[in-house]
Amino acid sequence: MALSKPIFLTHLKTLTNPHHRRCHPPPFATLRFLSFATPEEAAAERRRRKRRLRIEPPLSSLNRSPNQQQHQQPPKPIQSPNSPKLPESVAALSANRLNLHNKILTLIRQNDLDEAALFTRHSVYSNCRPTIFTVNAVLNAQLRQSKYSDFLSLHRFVTQAGIAANVITYNLLFQTYLDCKKPDTALEYYKLFLNDAPFNPSTTTYRVLIKGLVDNGRIDKALELKDEMFVQGFVADPVVYSYLMLGFVRDGDSDGVFRLFEELKEKLGGVVSDGVVYGSLMKGYFMKGMEEEAMECYNEAVGENSSVKMSAVANNSVLDALCNNGKFDEALKLFDRMKNEHNPPKRLAVNLGSFNVMADGYCGQGRFKDAIEVFRKMGEYRCSPDTLSFNNLIDQLCKNGMLAEAEELYGEMGDKGVNPDEYTYGLLMDACFEVNRVDDGATYFRKMVDSGLRPNLAVYNRLVGKLVQVGMLDEAKSFFDIMVKKLKMDDASYKFMMKALSDGGKLDEILEIVGGILNDGGIEFSEELQEFVKGELSKEGREEEVVKLMEKKEREKAEAKAREAEAAEAAKRSARAAIASLIPSKFGDKVGGTEKADNANANEAASVAEAQAGKEVNLEEATAVESASADANTT
Repeated sequence: MALSKPIFLTHLKTLTNPHHRRCHPPPFATLRFLSFATPEEAAAERRRRKRRLRIEPPLSSLNRSPNQQQHQQPPKPIQSPNSPKLPESVAALSANRLNLHNKILTLIRQNDLDEAALFTRHSVYSNCRPTIFTVNAVLNAQLRQSKYSDFLSLHRFVTQAGIAANVITYNLLFQTYLDCKKPDTALEYYKLFLNDAPFNPSTTTYRVLIKGLVDNGRIDKALELKDEMFVQGFVADPVVYSYLMLGFVRDGDSDGVFRLFEELKEKLGGVVSDGVVYGSLMKGYFMKGMEEEAMECYNEAVGENSSVKMSAVANNSVLDALCNNGKFDEALKLFDRMKNEHNPPKRLAVNLGSFNVMADGYCGQGRFKDAIEVFRKMGEYRCSPDTLSFNNLIDQLCKNGMLAEAEELYGEMGDKGVNPDEYTYGLLMDACFEVNRVDDGATYFRKMVDSGLRPNLAVYNRLVGKLVQVGMLDEAKSFFDIMVKKLKMDDASYKFMMKALSDGGKLDEILEIVGGILNDGGIEFSEELQEFVKGELSKEGREEEVVKLMEKKEREKAEAKAREAEAAEAAKRSARAAIASLIPSKFGDKVGGTEKADNANANEAASVAEAQAGKEVNLEEATAVESASADANTT
């Protein structure tokens, strides 16, 4: 039914009555206009709404249910900066960081380790930071080439840069110190690793430590680490037992070899299926004269129906046992079998160590030509020789008077991409001295120095001793001048050179050496060496020159310190003057006004002082006149 016009108007008035409103707005709600006259009014309204929201929360937060409040995640705790940093995962090696990793691997393959290390250092503070896997690749390459100082320098750099190390980094660090004959330092880092690292050691960690300790003659500590492995939850590792058994073989303790084998056999359930321990076990039998038992062990390991798993390392151990105990024919048969079974990548039956063992075996039989031949054939089986392999064969050739063949092998190192080290040059130098080729031996030493290698003091002493022996004193002195800056000479080296110069009548050069010692603050001119020099100079009555030279050097040092102090003071003055010159440019008006006031005050003070001085002069004149008149009246 339609409403009439009067009734509709009455109903509309009733609805507009405030007493009939059902909803009441909240006290803080205000009337909001949908449009504004000017943009300034709209901006003012937005600011007002923002201020109100900061004071009063929105209604959605007030109407939140208790269940929603319970599902809120608690804030993450703030991580302590002193807590150990977790290493990156392999997933971090992607995108640009993977490209950087591949570039550095290319430099490593090109044997440009210096550039690879430098590239890694520069990348640390770039937009593309290297991962720990890239750093480990460079560290491992440096370790393979025995660049221990470069290794430790790069490791220190990345540690300070905040790149978290993983277990591989620690293993490489342990290996470095063990190779440097510092087992105590390696064990100290191992303790720090156990206390501070956010992860546990791996089986490789114990293998590295135990092998290094055995090589350094610390088999007792190696046995303790072996027992610690079981405490950490590791199962018996045949590789670890092989290292320990080899250590007992070197010590001549065959009973220790048998005891370890029985312990391993018991822990593995009565069967040892890994052949890596059989070579050391054979050596133990041979050592005790039990040849029959040794060959039974050999048949058990490599027989036709054998269930023992023989890797290339295990075969190399058996080869070494056969070659060194009069079973070279059996070693040849086993080596031929290994080459026939070699089918990479499916089956790796030989490696670099296999060829090194056979080269030693041929040399032990006096068959040096065959040793060189088998050494050169390793490339056919995808094996590349390293510096240690070359040094091993060159050493065998040099000891047996085959210097020409050794030099030919040395010439092949560059073609194989292998760099000679200090030991290589030392072998060739000594071999040349044996056949009275002194000039060639000195040439090898010079090549070693020119290539950036650092020979030790023993090699230098052998060179200088030989040169002095054959009367080449000038050449010996030239090498001394080169190496005195590179090596830390001891008193014996100085005495030998000075004695040779004294016998040659070159006392002035002895004084030059003394001057060099006094100029170098890191070398102590001991009293024993002073007495030796005075004794040599006293042959011509010039012993006082040493005292005068020492006094002269002391004066020069004192003058140098005074000049340094004066230069430092001048630098401070110039710095103060520079700062003073910058102040007026920044506070020109204030300083200018202050300077004017100071000048005015100074002028006023000067005028006052002049006036006072004038008064004093007038007073003195008046006193003089009065005294003169008094004298006249008296007379």
